[in-house]
Amino acid sequence: MKKLVLFLALPLIILAAGCNKSSGSAMETKPAFINQATLDKVIKQLTDSSGEASRVRLGRGVKQVASLWEKQDGDQEAFTAFCKEQFIADTAKLEVLFNKLQRSFEVLYGNYNKMAMDLRIPVDLSGDELTPIDEMFGAFSPSSHLTDDMFGNKIAFITMLNFPFYTLGEKTELGKTWSRREWAYARMGDIFTSRVPAALNQQVNDALAKSDMYISEYNIMMGKLVDASGKTYFPEGMKLITHWGLRDELKSHYGKTDGLEKQKMVYSVMKRIIDQSIPEMVINNGEYQWNPTDNKVLKEGKEVSATPEPDRRYEMLLNNFKAIHATDAYYPALPTYSQRAFELNMEIPEQDVEKLFVSLVTSPEIKQVAALIGKRLGRNLEPFDIWYDGFKARSGLNEDDLTIKTQALYPNPLAFEKDMPNMLRKLGWSAERASYIASKIQVDPARGSGHAAGAAMKGDKARLRTRISDKGMNYKGYNIAVHEFGHNVEQTIDLYDIDYYMLQGVPNTSFTEALAFLFQKRDLDLLGIKDSNPDKEHLASLDAIWSCYEIMGVSMLDMQVWRWLYANPEATPAQLKEAVIRISKEVWNKYYADVFGSKDEPILAIYSHMIDNPLYLSNYPVGHLIDFQIDGFIKGKNFASEVDRIYTLGRLTPQAWMQGAVGTAISIDPMLKSVDEALKVIK
Repeated sequence: MKKLVLFLALPLIILAAGCNKSSGSAMETKPAFINQATLDKVIKQLTDSSGEASRVRLGRGVKQVASLWEKQDGDQEAFTAFCKEQFIADTAKLEVLFNKLQRSFEVLYGNYNKMAMDLRIPVDLSGDELTPIDEMFGAFSPSSHLTDDMFGNKIAFITMLNFPFYTLGEKTELGKTWSRREWAYARMGDIFTSRVPAALNQQVNDALAKSDMYISEYNIMMGKLVDASGKTYFPEGMKLITHWGLRDELKSHYGKTDGLEKQKMVYSVMKRIIDQSIPEMVINNGEYQWNPTDNKVLKEGKEVSATPEPDRRYEMLLNNFKAIHATDAYYPALPTYSQRAFELNMEIPEQDVEKLFVSLVTSPEIKQVAALIGKRLGRNLEPFDIWYDGFKARSGLNEDDLTIKTQALYPNPLAFEKDMPNMLRKLGWSAERASYIASKIQVDPARGSGHAAGAAMKGDKARLRTRISDKGMNYKGYNIAVHEFGHNVEQTIDLYDIDYYMLQGVPNTSFTEALAFLFQKRDLDLLGIKDSNPDKEHLASLDAIWSCYEIMGVSMLDMQVWRWLYANPEATPAQLKEAVIRISKEVWNKYYADVFGSKDEPILAIYSHMIDNPLYLSNYPVGHLIDFQIDGFIKGKNFASEVDRIYTLGRLTPQAWMQGAVGTAISIDPMLKSVDEALKVIK
């Protein structure tokens, strides 16, 4: 996944996401300090002096400045003087101001981003044992006071006054005729839309960093898992992070000897993590054997007493909620993080996203694909078959053979980094262009599951942090690394090749996930392994809809958990645990029970994103839909040229970006149509 750099100060988050309200705006609330008479007087005087051409912009800018102007910023006269002195009507001078602001924000955001990433090196990268001071620096946000400083020196007010904010609805309508520069001006207006105190920013950063560390260190020693007879199923030394490592290990055992038994054991581990009955002593600890089915812990063949993990998983989630909830008062028009996550970050309202998901998970194609999976497996579906992996091209290949190849190619991160230009050439980039892109990406060994993190200024590098054992990169790790590489390529193209820094990036993280998926599905091509299966495209369509089916349910659970949190803000970790498990079963029973033939399964609650990446999960299924549409559009075209074209569109609104990229809005229809065709062929 793309790492959400949520430990950075809020201005950085707002830069990527702080503008996208579908209705209403914090800027439209009645000013708390500047009175209406002053507001009306300033607007009239500026209109008289600046001319009718500036009327709309200055009116909007003055109101937005007034909405965040506080007593310490000056009295009514100071506000009036500020607006008169700082509003720029002349278009040439306005462009000069824009260019100077844009350059300065790149310097600030770029260097703060680099500092934050470098401070997290001991936390994010494998190496020496972590110490408390490492975790403290990892949680520290160098830019937490930036918003306060920008309002204190009035740079924030100058920006707001001259480059006002537009709602999502306004961007959607007005953006149809905007030039690239007008889009960049609008994105400049997105930077300062709230005034969250630095202390609250730091509290959010602290909570997110602690939950991220908790997940990064949550490993299961697979070689220590035993059944009732004491039999082990996994190799000694295998260490898997939850949930990614457990999930990928489960997926790898379709069609293998003892595969079903291994999968059931992994699922038992997952359920123990979800309900927190997992013995605390077996987490990231290889001293004990553990039977996850009976939940017995052994040492030297003898059962020992064990204490379950004390609901710490849910304590992490609750702490994130409380820290974020404390900032809600500073977003009066969107007073919940759920609203902001979708209307600010994703720029698609939550109800629209949920409606899209429900349409797919209740489509008749889902039951047809499930029946096909059952036939291919020769058994009734198990709950963990939401991760059925048999439609992928690599499913017919021996993963051990693939691992031998990837370990030989990539014994360490540097080997992967050196091979990136070659991989890009295989995807269609010229040698010169491939070297250019790869030179701006740095590969490091990850302590956790790995992630991609982009640079925020030209001259800095994107980071690909991947997990590699001392034996080299296994195939699962390689597959994930190729996914992260896709993120890094996007992060490089839309930073270094974009026309305006204010347009750098993508509309939301679903769009970077889309390119990561496009890379990931080509991982075998990059290894020089060609799939000659004539049904390859049909299988890919089936795999795509099944992947969406899985992650859309998880995403809807995530949404509902946050709704519950807002309804129960004083909940304890134990109460939250009970609620998550109950809601996971309700979502399962509503959208999965009839398909799988089993009720009350909690499996959807295993995702680690719920714990350390608040409301991120919906980006994956939306990313799958975007990926599917892009992949269909570029079929028969040069992959590299199309990626360069599409990802230099920059940070438009999602639907404007999609129209520019493939000529249509985000939709499930292309996927369903393709699946219908696939079901006619794959019997």
